[in-house]
Amino acid sequence: MIRHSVIFNLKHAKNSDAEDAFLKAADILATIPGVQKFEKLRQVSGKNDYAFGFSMEFSDQAAYDFYNNHPDHIAFVQGRWIPEVTKFLEIDYVALT
Repeated sequence: MIRHSVIFNLKHAKNSDAEDAFLKAADILATIPGVQKFEKLRQVSGKNDYAFGFSMEFSDQAAYDFYNNHPDHIAFVQGRWIPEVTKFLEIDYVALT
């Protein structure tokens, strides 16, 4: 199992229509085959300056690769992520055995 997560900031004002539109557009990611446990999260810790997170799981590397190369993911990254995200950190985890 791979847990894929990104924490990020948007260029949009907090609670703005543009912020809401971006977060709603991200729902397309949950429909890509192989995506499990998709979550959109608001970051609340005062220990960093990120605002949001997406988290999802994949059963294996093949499912993760399929997601990364899926046209809906590519379109979201090109059309929304690149123009609207100002800063991000991506982390992919596998469980320790």
